[in-house]
Amino acid sequence: MALLAVDLGIRTGLALYGQDGRLQWYRSHNFGTVARLRRAAQGLLDELPGLIWLVLEGGGQLANLWKREAERRGIRVRQIHAAAWRQMFLLPRQQRRGSQAKANAGTLAKRVIEWSNARRPTSMRDDAAEAILIGLWGVLDVGLLAELPDTVNLV
Repeated sequence: MALLAVDLGIRTGLALYGQDGRLQWYRSHNFGTVARLRRAAQGLLDELPGLIWLVLEGGGQLANLWKREAERRGIRVRQIHAAAWRQMFLLPRQQRRGSQAKANAGTLAKRVIEWSNARRPTSMRDDAAEAILIGLWGVLDVGLLAELPDTVNLV
């Protein structure tokens, strides 16, 4: 296990990438409250002892919660805004409207799933799809992947 990507929120998207830069698993979870999210973040990070990187999209109280837990465990943290991964993976015309950006993110996330040979979704929430792309940005940024695989690219 190498990198966990988190689309921050009470409804959280998560994506775990391995040392080879490929997606291992992804999910979406509605924690309901900040207290439950805090306990879940602690538990999840405890379950991933080989985790090296945590990439967070978003800020505020929820980002601080994840950062504290990661730093306690010696996990390196990167915090980004959606614009970082959108600029890397989507053309300006593919992200003019929020609904358009989400639809294109879902399409690209499915390509990442296929390329990684990860379990295919029966349905995928926006936060899980975005977590997959946050993680893809992360594995490129930290050097686990040298370049974006051709089969994944939307542009």
